[in-house]
Amino acid sequence: MVIVAIVIALFFAMNIGASGTAASMGSAYGGGAIKRKLFAVVLVGFAALAGAVLGGGEVVKTIGKGLIYEPITVEISIIILLSACLTLFYANLVGIPLSTSEVTVGSVVGVGVAYQSLVVGKILMIFVVWIVLPFVAFFIAFLLGKLSPHLEKLLSKIGKPKLVKRGLTVFLIVAGCYEAFSAGMNNVANAVGPLVGAGIMGTQEGIWLGGVFVLLGAMLLGGKVLETNGKKITKLSLINGSFVSITSGSLVIVASIFGLPVPLTQATTMSIFGIGLADHGRKLWSNSIVKRIIKVWIISPLSSLIVSYSLVELIIRHNYYSLIVVISVFVITISFFGFKRLRHHGYEGEGI
Repeated sequence: MVIVAIVIALFFAMNIGASGTAASMGSAYGGGAIKRKLFAVVLVGFAALAGAVLGGGEVVKTIGKGLIYEPITVEISIIILLSACLTLFYANLVGIPLSTSEVTVGSVVGVGVAYQSLVVGKILMIFVVWIVLPFVAFFIAFLLGKLSPHLEKLLSKIGKPKLVKRGLTVFLIVAGCYEAFSAGMNNVANAVGPLVGAGIMGTQEGIWLGGVFVLLGAMLLGGKVLETNGKKITKLSLINGSFVSITSGSLVIVASIFGLPVPLTQATTMSIFGIGLADHGRKLWSNSIVKRIIKVWIISPLSSLIVSYSLVELIIRHNYYSLIVVISVFVITISFFGFKRLRHHGYEGEGI
């Protein structure tokens, strides 16, 4: 069972590398500072490893022991990791930048609901931060986006165009690494926190192991999410890309110091939205990829919560009746939306 838990955690860490940390270099890639995907994901992987080792301990404590009163056993750690991992892996397959913190906390909360042992105050604090942080990132980036044309004009007057562009390129790459560093501080805990909480390994051992597999995940699986964040939402200039990385990275580092698992990818993507709104106005919101990301953000923590709750009832409690109810509600919900979509298409075919 211990080996199973470790294998799932390391697979989860690889998906974290693909989803969270690869997205943090999306600004540099979308802004043209880095043209090769492989170079971008290698940089982001090593920066994330550094962030995990130097500052990831507080968030590990929160994930491992701070959200539920129920002691985390090896079996419970497997359920938490498996629920979060399945949700995140699906998001990576479709190329959506999903918050690993949301799916992990959702999984832990699902276990807490099953055992009725939630640390309600801590969870409510995290939820409030989840709601507030992306909008803070959005408004800061929006203001910086309004400032960037004036700053670009000022820089063009001060130095030679080629020299200015080279300096902005280097600055954007450094800013992307800074954001990836913040990702390591916050997100590696999502993979190794349950292992530490179950006593399978120590905090530093878990952080090093998780950080290495985050690095591998960024290199092997991060290209598709990098493409989504960097080019499919809105095209970024060099200076705007730097503003995105600095805004989201700074907010996540502050949260990590206080041990709060926060949605780095949401902060990054909402920063991109803020820059895009400043550049392109309201037409950005008609972008289909924006709507798709928002839907997945809403569904992801609820999905992992339902999965972890169902696995506790099935594997640990052998309570098949509760599981039948949960599955029935899920099937009815999916069928309802499918029926609405079918009816909508049917009306369109009839010219209504």
